[in-house]
Amino acid sequence: MYPALFRFPLAACLALALAACGFQLRGAIQLPYKSLYIAISASSTLGLELRRQIRANQPDLLVEEEKNAEAIFRQLSFTREREIATLNADGQVREYQLRLNYAFRLEDRTGAPLTQASNVVLLREITYDDNQVLSKTQEEEFLWQDMEKDLVQQILRRLATQHPVSPAKDAGAANAPAGAR
Repeated sequence: MYPALFRFPLAACLALALAACGFQLRGAIQLPYKSLYIAISASSTLGLELRRQIRANQPDLLVEEEKNAEAIFRQLSFTREREIATLNADGQVREYQLRLNYAFRLEDRTGAPLTQASNVVLLREITYDDNQVLSKTQEEEFLWQDMEKDLVQQILRRLATQHPVSPAKDAGAANAPAGAR
């Protein structure tokens, strides 16, 4: 009887602790702009996926011309690298490290930056075997595709948290005394 007395409060405390941990499913990403132009080729896989994800959440956000956009998404750099990670005793490659490095920023119509440049670096490791060259080549291509999908998700999460800088606020903050900021 004594242990039964503590079962309900223990279960209630456990449920409360799980509810209070802050776990929440990722919802739809909402970008804080009225209109957005993506200055990436529509034929690239990254450009297609980025446009598709934005249209799924905010169908009216994307515009077809830079002059109609409040914000312009500009790619600064995009590099894919494959480096040797480990070698076996014979000096042959055992693992490669795939590295995707992407930098971007948001600009206004005049080209002035709305946000600072952001850099996303993704890493994956892949084993290598000379006896399975074809399958390892396909596996590497699948990893690159997965990394690009992950890149799009990370870009969208960063865009959702980066709010545009208001020029009026910046001018007011620059002219305000140091104690008023």
